[in-house]
Amino acid sequence: MKRKAFNELKTWKNTSCGESALLVRGARRVGKSYIVEEFAKQEYKSYILIDFNLVDEQVRDMFMHDLSDLDTFFLKLSTLFNTKLYKRESVIILDEVQMFPRARSAIKYLVADGRYDYIETGSLISIRKNVEGILIPSEEDKLDMFPMDFEEFLWAIGDETMYTLIRNCYEKKKPLGQALHRKAMDLFRQYMIVGGMPQAVKEFAKSHDFEKTDREKRRILNLYRDDIRKHAGNDAMKIEAIFEELPSQLKNQNCHFKLSSIEKGARFSEYKDAMFWLSDAMIVNNCYNSTEPNIGLKLNRDRTLLKCYMGDTGLLISHAFDENGIVSGEIYKKLLLDKLEVNMGMVVENIVSQMLIVGGHKLYFYANSDRNDKDNRMEIDFLIAKSKISNRHNISPIEVKSGKNYTLTSLNKFRRKYANQTHIPYVIHTGDLKDDGEVFYLPIYMTELL
Repeated sequence: MKRKAFNELKTWKNTSCGESALLVRGARRVGKSYIVEEFAKQEYKSYILIDFNLVDEQVRDMFMHDLSDLDTFFLKLSTLFNTKLYKRESVIILDEVQMFPRARSAIKYLVADGRYDYIETGSLISIRKNVEGILIPSEEDKLDMFPMDFEEFLWAIGDETMYTLIRNCYEKKKPLGQALHRKAMDLFRQYMIVGGMPQAVKEFAKSHDFEKTDREKRRILNLYRDDIRKHAGNDAMKIEAIFEELPSQLKNQNCHFKLSSIEKGARFSEYKDAMFWLSDAMIVNNCYNSTEPNIGLKLNRDRTLLKCYMGDTGLLISHAFDENGIVSGEIYKKLLLDKLEVNMGMVVENIVSQMLIVGGHKLYFYANSDRNDKDNRMEIDFLIAKSKISNRHNISPIEVKSGKNYTLTSLNKFRRKYANQTHIPYVIHTGDLKDDGEVFYLPIYMTELL
């Protein structure tokens, strides 16, 4: 399937010219290995793919003992994989490199040699046990891969025109109009409930069967559970408890993650490693409270107060509605028609967090629970900084609204209190684009363009 990462790989190849390797990171089953191999097939004369999930000890031994003689190393590699290597025209792919960190530390010497290009792929790449005892190469560029975005989803189901229109209307600040907006929302709801994991999208594009698609998503969720049990060490039970609790936590709108729901009296210091493990594995996206909505949101980050969003909203839906082991096609149809008798706020807020991440933003929110002054008491779903920082008006507050009838109490309080800091206030909603001169109302399918 067509992925935007392909063009980023081309950019890396053309700019690095063999002076750096590329590490492609992402959650399991996000499509890393597939797109890298497709890139190798199309852009190089030959390639060797070393999958460290599968290779035997002979290949591992080469990385341990033969790097001092690279002529012999490459000759052995070429023979073992029955592939001729061409100077500056071949690429060597180190797939699932986290399974053998010694190969990652070898990048320093391989890049210095300069004969070939190198691409590494990995999930759980920054988990502590996968970087212990190795030298992280400075000759390593990084590319983060996420689930398929809305435009990639549209490509996969055969729609090549809708997103071009969406982008055009966003740039010109014009609404799509009733009929086209309705069509865009219908397509977006499909994307929201199927999600962006390539296996699930492929099944949906082929069969348009929600139950078959749900089975694909459930396999991925079970893979994540297996990874936690296998790779998380002493924190495995805490991490799995957080993972299983995610849907119910997100159901409580405008609430940070409450560890007390997992264990009475639990403290953040006891669970922080577990929270960050899920983030490092790119299974979740953590959203931090910024205590002062100004430039340098990270400088004012409160690491103890956070929201925890699933990395893929389609997986969240399968994770949340699983009383019978599989989400029925009937539930999916109700979700598609926006007729399910549940609060859809958590799903809509999750997809917005996912799209902001893909758009290049870190996730921050603002919360003030002042008990003495109601004018200070507010919660803003997301904060983003504008691309070009100036003396004033650098931060855009974002409120996410899943229903048609809503108030903007917190947003209005924020605008009054932080008038000098506020850039463009956004409401992301299910309606069409609208600018009333004070607040910019953005249809949810445009979020990634912010």
